[in-house]
Amino acid sequence: MMTSQLSPELYRVIDANLNRLKEGIRVVEDILRYKDNNKAIASKLKLLRHKSQIKETIELLKYRDSINDVLRKTTKSELDRVDINDIIIANLKRAQESSRVLEELYKLSNAEYSENFKQIRYELYTIEKDIFW
Repeated sequence: MMTSQLSPELYRVIDANLNRLKEGIRVVEDILRYKDNNKAIASKLKLLRHKSQIKETIELLKYRDSINDVLRKTTKSELDRVDINDIIIANLKRAQESSRVLEELYKLSNAEYSENFKQIRYELYTIEKDIFW
């Protein structure tokens, strides 16, 4: 059950960021899995994606309003990708930023969730370094 410490608008933020987090991880996971055959890092990403969840996922659906998202339209910078590394970096940053949003918001209502998203963020930083160094 959702706690009453967060407003419906903040549940909408959580829903969007949970989706963004998992989507960003999935993009990088699939590139490393299928393009690079990198089982080690793809497996780490898969585990992180599975850690990127909360018990109340279904309840969040009632707060979703993607049709009326004021920034739904794609911006030009989102279309600018020079190579596969640009895609990997953009999606790692997307996932890191989303995990930070979730970490901060859950400080208001669920310390366990907050800590989980903090750990995910730090693991993403390490994976980013492992990919490029």
